[in-house]
Amino acid sequence: MSIQLAEQFEENEQYQEAYEEYKKSYEKSPKDLSILERLGHIAMVLDKKDEAAEYYSKILEFDATNPTAYEQLMDIYISTDKYKYYIYRGNRHSIEHQLEHAINDYKKALAHTQDEKQIVMTRFTIATLYEQTNSPMKAIDEYLKVLEYEESHEEIFLKLANLYLKEDAQTSAIDILERGIKKGYTSSKMKETLSQLYLKNGQADKAKELTDDELFKVKCMFELDEIKEGYSELIKLKEKYKNKAQYHALLAQYYYLTEDYDKALLAVSEYDKYEKNSPLIYQMRAMIYENKNDDFNAHVNWGKYNLMRGNKDVAINEFLNADRINGKDADLTANLAALLEESGDRVHAMEFYEKLSQLEPNNKIALGKVSDFRESIGDYRTQLDCLEKLYELDNKNTVVIKKLAETYERLRNKPAAIEFYNKYIERARGLDDYEKVKAKIAKLENTSMEEDQGLLDKIMSFFSKNK
Repeated sequence: MSIQLAEQFEENEQYQEAYEEYKKSYEKSPKDLSILERLGHIAMVLDKKDEAAEYYSKILEFDATNPTAYEQLMDIYISTDKYKYYIYRGNRHSIEHQLEHAINDYKKALAHTQDEKQIVMTRFTIATLYEQTNSPMKAIDEYLKVLEYEESHEEIFLKLANLYLKEDAQTSAIDILERGIKKGYTSSKMKETLSQLYLKNGQADKAKELTDDELFKVKCMFELDEIKEGYSELIKLKEKYKNKAQYHALLAQYYYLTEDYDKALLAVSEYDKYEKNSPLIYQMRAMIYENKNDDFNAHVNWGKYNLMRGNKDVAINEFLNADRINGKDADLTANLAALLEESGDRVHAMEFYEKLSQLEPNNKIALGKVSDFRESIGDYRTQLDCLEKLYELDNKNTVVIKKLAETYERLRNKPAAIEFYNKYIERARGLDDYEKVKAKIAKLENTSMEEDQGLLDKIMSFFSKNK
């Protein structure tokens, strides 16, 4: 009854009584946003601004994108606490995706506080917004300012390192993480991030010393030319890590370094079982095949590696190099045909679809692609060859049957055209063009025609006559 009674009191402008009843309901349902909104509103009416602020703040705990709560909190603090006023205004602009306005609000908030926690939180927020607005250098400046205070956190060092890396400032990333560790932030994430950077920077000795990751330590040993020692550690760790992709990657690296390339390939295959669709699989295979002087497989794997990395043009070039070495690989031919078609080079793609139809005479996709292309350039004789092969493979395909009929008609082969139009309508009952095809058959039966050569045949005949 409290809600109904509270609403009645509110309707009668008995706000104090309504307020007390709403509070009773709130005690029973502390997560009910509608009750919180009514409490906040009536508290404002009763000029209980501190209590109203509590209720609107509670709303934001459950719904951080509630614009009404931000508006009310701005009204509460506009004349009493400028810091909070600008913070809530900035928050409102943030949820409205007006990030530049939000940044300006947070900067104004800084001018109204001396509290270190508030300064750190606000500058951290500004830095995060600069990241979102693609202003990395401004973000870096704000994070560096945060580090001037004792209230800073290791997350700031990690964010700075990431920003420096995006700006190709690897040394700066290392320096900032070293600074964080000296300050006492020695979590696993901090140490391992710095270890990875040390290794990339050619400082494998420092990486090995800092890391607690047993497999990464082995990787560092390989980089330091401690190959036998690293392998010995790897064998000790087999039972612990044999189901981890990284273990098999390191095993492949060991065999690669010791020039046992067949075992290296087997290790890569094991890695593939645990890390599906990783570009590293193809990179490792490409490097191994290069050292085996197997240029064909090296180019194929570099192509797959670049394709997974989004470098389609480089991938096509690698595949073309592989095709020059071995032009009879059907999988490679199919990949090249599809990639060239995707890239808009249709004519070049058709060369490979035609080659694929020769390598795999029963390949329906290749035959269909060649058929469509030959139709587009008026080469109906070759189109007919493809369609006849497709019909042999699937004599129930209505699309193929109709195309055969149309192609025979273009070539003025009346009996064959009628035969296939009839086959089509046998299977096309209920289709939209059923009646149209029946009418076409009737018309053909009453039309005389001689078989035509087709456009390309005519052109070739013309040139033959003029030699």
